[in-house]
Amino acid sequence: MTFSKKLVILDRDGVINVDSDAFIKSPDEWIAIPGSLEAIARLNQAGYRVVVASNQSGIGRGLFDMAALNAMHAKMQRAAAAVGGRIDAVFFCPHTADDQCECRKPKPGLLKMIMDRFEIDPSATPVVGDALRDLQAGAVLGFDLHLVLTGKGAKTLAAGGLPEGTKVHEDLKHFALDYLAERDE
Repeated sequence: MTFSKKLVILDRDGVINVDSDAFIKSPDEWIAIPGSLEAIARLNQAGYRVVVASNQSGIGRGLFDMAALNAMHAKMQRAAAAVGGRIDAVFFCPHTADDQCECRKPKPGLLKMIMDRFEIDPSATPVVGDALRDLQAGAVLGFDLHLVLTGKGAKTLAAGGLPEGTKVHEDLKHFALDYLAERDE
């Protein structure tokens, strides 16, 4: 059995769900951005697997524990499934910036793990984020870079300095529509 190498990598907070400067600390605080879960379903229906790569320093800061993070991800999975979507895996970094780990974006460790696990070609794989660090992590490895203007995205765009070739979309729904339309041409 051969698996499709068609994969999309999404940041979580600000891309799939509403972000908060106070961190998303519980399932009650995890609220999907309108259209984001349907976008995941649309990508799945087009043959793409969807994987999440997310910094979750709230664990390292002691703001929530693994049980809370697992409950948030279970809620995300259930909400995606309710509209016909599926998230194949969630990769996350629990560390703070002070830890100097390799998995915290903008370092590419999480994306490298995904590359190895799913045996993908980064140049044929989009990374979708709302923060410069998401794009920087992808740029190091040669991923196809996409910024959404939800979450921190509008501020990220206004600040400038995006890696060369970054494409900009209103939100995850518009990324999915744009990306899939490009593939059909």
